[in-house]
Amino acid sequence: MARDGARSSSRSASRLLLPSPPLLLLLASTWLLLAGRGVGAQKVRVEEELEAYPNESVDLRCQFIDGGGKTKLTQVSWIWEPTEGQRDNIAVYHPFYGQSFPNLSFKDRVVFLNNNLENPSIRISDLRMSDAGRFTCEYATYPSGNEQGTTVLVMLAKPKNSANVVTVQAGTKATVVAQCQAADAKPAATIKWLASVGGNHTTSSTKGPDGTVTVRSEYRLVPTPADDGREVTCMVDQRTQDKTWTHQLKLSVEYPPSVSIEGYDHNWYMGRSDAMLVCTADGNPQPTTVTWTAASGPLPDSVLVDGNKLTVRKVDDAVNTTFICEVKNKHGAAKDQITTLVIEKERLMAPGPSTGAVIGGLLGALAIIGIVVGLVFFIRRRQRDADGPPKHKPPPPVKSGGSTELLNKPSEVPCATEMAPLAPAGDIYYEPTGSEPVRNSNSETPGTPNGSGPPLPDAMNLNLDPDLDLVSTNHESPPVANIARGESFVSPAMYV
Repeated sequence: MARDGARSSSRSASRLLLPSPPLLLLLASTWLLLAGRGVGAQKVRVEEELEAYPNESVDLRCQFIDGGGKTKLTQVSWIWEPTEGQRDNIAVYHPFYGQSFPNLSFKDRVVFLNNNLENPSIRISDLRMSDAGRFTCEYATYPSGNEQGTTVLVMLAKPKNSANVVTVQAGTKATVVAQCQAADAKPAATIKWLASVGGNHTTSSTKGPDGTVTVRSEYRLVPTPADDGREVTCMVDQRTQDKTWTHQLKLSVEYPPSVSIEGYDHNWYMGRSDAMLVCTADGNPQPTTVTWTAASGPLPDSVLVDGNKLTVRKVDDAVNTTFICEVKNKHGAAKDQITTLVIEKERLMAPGPSTGAVIGGLLGALAIIGIVVGLVFFIRRRQRDADGPPKHKPPPPVKSGGSTELLNKPSEVPCATEMAPLAPAGDIYYEPTGSEPVRNSNSETPGTPNGSGPPLPDAMNLNLDPDLDLVSTNHESPPVANIARGESFVSPAMYV
């Protein structure tokens, strides 16, 4: 009950606070009427904003709009507001008293374009950056009083861009190697760097008394001899520029010289002419002082020195020494030496292999490698095939007479009668024909294996002559072709 009472009281309060729909309609109509009156009261037509550059001119337009023609214009004035709270009259026009330019900083730079009150536009020439600000065209009228309109003049300044390198000496500390500047710009410019060397940059800005801004940027790195001659690019962006301003710089890093002697081919033989050594130096600045000496004392008479070149006009024992080359620049000196050995006879130099021979040798080596790999693969495959079950049947036996006729009859297990000893006469004999043994009807021994013949000896206990290859030691009997009677290639047993 208490909650319901609270809800009903809050609803009642909201109904009392919110205006009714007719009241809302009345308020909206009143606001539109006041807005329409405000719009209609704006009788001075001007441009809201203008952009201009120093040393140029700009026209500030002003026109009085009076639809009914009931307003009487008395006087018009142009008021300049460079900063908030500062108001200076720079031009005044009165229909009877004429024109007046009370501000000395605009004198001789401001003129009225029309000599009337309805259109008192002015032109300002030889613009300065300090001319930026608010310019108000103000009418003194009757009976409505003063009417005015304001134009904001924005002064723009193109930056004065420049970039330069700073010559430094190679070291271990970061230092400024390049500088870039966008001076006297409005608005302020933005500077970026594009570089392939490791480093970073710092940027600072300074405001001028006329509202311009100067931006400076410095590129820093730890300079090394390898950085000498590398490029960095300064890029400047600013509102007044059509495109990005870019400037490439080559770094200048100075370092002590390094030197090496070249030209000695280890073939200075007696009587050779015009043997030459060259002293190659590197440094920044480039070394200009080159000095040749010999470890054994003064240079031989056969030696001719021309700058960094030493020429031996005729090789003899006197040049069997050590030559020293020393170079200098403002950061230091460096030297190199080489010992020349004079030999009796000219050493014939074996010609080096030609490019075609090298390529041919490489191709031949690749071909040999391919063949070896193929042979290894083939041999391994043959070995795998040999380890598996045979994939072909052995050839059938042939007749003793050398006949090549194939024996196509089915094979049977060979009879053991060929390994048994000869039986006594009249008992039993066997023919190795693969057929049943022939029995002697007069001698049958019941209860003996192998029919009526004597018992077969155990193949493992036979005491035979080792020279006789009658019993195979292989437990697996090879397959033997079944030969029909009358086609046997083994002679029948003979009685002695």
